[in-house]
Amino acid sequence: MHHTGERRALAVTLRKLTDADGEFVFSVYASTREEELAQVAWDNGQKERFLRAQFEAQRHSYQSGYPGAEFQIITVAGKSAGRFYVQRRSQEIRIMDIALLPEFRNRGIGTGLLKSILAEGERTNCLVSIHAEVFNPALRLYERLGFTKAGLNGVYYLLEWRPGSSLRIDQQAFSSPKIAHDSLQADPPSFQQHPI
Repeated sequence: MHHTGERRALAVTLRKLTDADGEFVFSVYASTREEELAQVAWDNGQKERFLRAQFEAQRHSYQSGYPGAEFQIITVAGKSAGRFYVQRRSQEIRIMDIALLPEFRNRGIGTGLLKSILAEGERTNCLVSIHAEVFNPALRLYERLGFTKAGLNGVYYLLEWRPGSSLRIDQQAFSSPKIAHDSLQADPPSFQQHPI
């Protein structure tokens, strides 16, 4: 179990995704599919080809469907730990993707990042939204943070958090990283969120 003091001691930062991060973000993506692919009778080569094709399709969809989005790497104590993709529009902050490598999950890192986005939503009076698969274990976290189910599209819930909700965002529980701000106006498609 990690205590709040331990979470505060973590040096969590965000940095811009670069071309050099390609294999790292693929490894993050692949780690989110491990449990699912353990159920299929494919050899490692088949799994690798499948994962690369899915990753490339997702990457292309994110880049074309979310113009101006921020694609960032989550670092913990200087080590790359995950990915955090966000698009800001005039009235909404869309969390496109948040995923951490297994060794960084369940340490309060994702919660802290989400709370920093919710605090920004409160300050800017913006709706915060995220899509999540109906069987995603992170749904419990999203609901604890005050997200509510606003729709269902296939196997994806649209979850929304509104400014002024009854949830009080405790900024002291996590030292949030600095996040740049942009206003965008595109209407992006939905994608799965990964374990955090």
